[in-house]
Amino acid sequence: MQFNHDNMSGAWLAEELVNMLEADTWEIPELEDLLRRYRFRQPGLGPADGHQLREWATRLRPVFDAPDEGIRCAAANSLLDQGVRRVFLTTHDGMLPHMHFADAGDSVVERLRAMTAGGLAVFIAEAGGSRLGSCAGKECRRVFVDTSRGGRRAYCSARCGNSDAVQRYRDRQKALQRRTR
Repeated sequence: MQFNHDNMSGAWLAEELVNMLEADTWEIPELEDLLRRYRFRQPGLGPADGHQLREWATRLRPVFDAPDEGIRCAAANSLLDQGVRRVFLTTHDGMLPHMHFADAGDSVVERLRAMTAGGLAVFIAEAGGSRLGSCAGKECRRVFVDTSRGGRRAYCSARCGNSDAVQRYRDRQKALQRRTR
């Protein structure tokens, strides 16, 4: 499946916010750097904004954790209800026409909520309801947006998948040793 990577910003931003929350790296400078990477204009945040964004990130997580498409769509619809007031097409900064889910005059928090809610909804629709997930690693709580060719990703990273495979191998070896004693 081919994805239009220009339309992926909202889904990837949602992924990064949830993972920042899980890594406990929730500081205003890091949040502002993240917003700059996603081309937010005037990304300045105050302490109250940081608290609101942290609370929003906790609301994003159920979309990634959903066990099926119906629950995922319901979670995304809840985000859309809370985060998007208006949808419109626009062109700017030499970009092709694309959708915006918030007005430029909205606050940074409002724009981030709209971008993540709308971006996740668009990605879910393009991916047929799947391709968002939580890492299958036993010790990992990170989430991911799966843009892989096969769409069967189970881990947040190759490193996490490899660590899990090594642990499964060790567990099998220990079980085998116990049986041969």
